[in-house]
Amino acid sequence: MEIEKRLLSHGQEHILRVWQKAQGEEKAALERQIAAIDWDMLGLRESVRPCGKIEPISGISAEELDKRKEELFTIGAQTLREGKLAAVLLAGGQGTRLGSDKPKGAFDMGLTRHLPIFGLLMENLKAACAACSAIVPLAVMTSAKNDGETRAFFKEHGFFGYPEEYVGFFVQDTAACVDFNGKLLLEEKNTLAAAPNGNGGWYTSLVRSGLLEREAFKTVQWFNVFAVDNVLQKIADPVFLGATLTSGCKTGAKVVKKVCPEERVGVLCLENGVPRVVEYYELPSDMANARDTDGELLYRYGVTLNYLFEKNKLEEIAGRGIPVHVVEKKIPYLDERGNKVVPERPNGYKFETLILDLVALMGSCLPCEVVREREFAPVKNAQGVDSVETARALLIKNGVEL
Repeated sequence: MEIEKRLLSHGQEHILRVWQKAQGEEKAALERQIAAIDWDMLGLRESVRPCGKIEPISGISAEELDKRKEELFTIGAQTLREGKLAAVLLAGGQGTRLGSDKPKGAFDMGLTRHLPIFGLLMENLKAACAACSAIVPLAVMTSAKNDGETRAFFKEHGFFGYPEEYVGFFVQDTAACVDFNGKLLLEEKNTLAAAPNGNGGWYTSLVRSGLLEREAFKTVQWFNVFAVDNVLQKIADPVFLGATLTSGCKTGAKVVKKVCPEERVGVLCLENGVPRVVEYYELPSDMANARDTDGELLYRYGVTLNYLFEKNKLEEIAGRGIPVHVVEKKIPYLDERGNKVVPERPNGYKFETLILDLVALMGSCLPCEVVREREFAPVKNAQGVDSVETARALLIKNGVEL
């Protein structure tokens, strides 16, 4: 049989034995998992990629955006009214680091009232729609682990007052996990260990879901992709959209000025003339500290994970394949006796794609600088930097009643 040949040819005899013993739906489900494996990916062992020529990238400042606000708003608002933009919420994560076992978007930011992150983001989206007299379709990317809970949460809250027919959900694709010898791991008796394939796979997952065939999404030409954990970000921002459209770029990125050279944030710049997000640890110290004649950091555009992507360009590059990052992780698994093992140190590889690599493949990107205190309140930690506490303080500063 094809399954047997596939497993034997890739040295996965231990999984073949499991499959042979499985029965009924469990056997069929395991077959589907095996059939979906990208075997080329499992053979990857990532090496350090040498950087090309790194240079600063030109963008549009917050001051210039403010000066051109009326012009850019008019262009962006008309595009929204024509149904040419869809919002894509990346919400596959859990609130584990916040002390919650629920989807991260369900975390309650309120102090005197119920105010989940999902609710805050939906209020931001509704504000943009009201300002433009438009309704923007929203696609929510979940994970296999939180899909049911996320859908139920939106339904329980009446989709936060948004038209239900304009909200859709799709599950992020996963990639099989292997040990350091390239052997597939079992998560449960007849289930392979797998993990979400990274935020770079959002578009292929969205296309595969069939959501774009729904009536609300049929006229979409641009996607505004944003992360669940920035509770202040403006979604479907007509000024941001207008600026990107007039620039002729295929991608737009909301950025903030780095507070200091050492800030741990990816920086948007050029590599060999192509836009690229360089991680803080990749940027040499002399570059990180370099300043222009006005005393501003040359490499100052910190990304906020709020992007615009043109659909036609996405379709063009979809077949090329996005770089895969191989990450050492602690992966719970079943041993040969069927006992659950929770490792204390990394024991295998997960395979991820990153949205920052997608930016590079798009070929052009306009950095749009926003005021940090108004649009950047990440909720990544329970305490300290970028925490629930710091985000709540910024929400209050921006007039949000908690």
